[in-house]
Amino acid sequence: MKNLEKIYYHSQHTNCYTYFCITGDFNPEIISKLLHLKPYKSWKIGDIRSDGTKYDFASWQFGICEDYDVIVDKQMKRTITLFLSKIDILKEIKRKFSVSFTLEIVPTVRFDQMAPCLAPSMEVMQFCCDTGTEIDIDLYVSCPDDFEGK
Repeated sequence: MKNLEKIYYHSQHTNCYTYFCITGDFNPEIISKLLHLKPYKSWKIGDIRSDGTKYDFASWQFGICEDYDVIVDKQMKRTITLFLSKIDILKEIKRKFSVSFTLEIVPTVRFDQMAPCLAPSMEVMQFCCDTGTEIDIDLYVSCPDDFEGK
């Protein structure tokens, strides 16, 4: 453990982004056609990652919201808004394909700033329950190089 290097995630301010993600064994183009939505990012099984390895799962990502609000529920609502009228389609996608749905929340918190409120509202939780969507929070803490944890 003596050889471990410090890793710093530099962020000028606390921020957060959210998005809806479908993962599993499917063709992303079919998902786009069924939902009448174009993802901001997608890949198929076998597509090549930037490190040269192949993806062993497909992904379809949509609704990225980077408009940070300390009440992150507002971002979650913006992310799921277009899906609220498509709950039946999402349920059909889940029945037809081997997929999982995730509402991704990715905050980067500066160590010296107020942390965002990550609690989802009943509306967001109802959408997640209705569609079998999991909520995943990937939390990062940003710290300046010269911080020694004093």
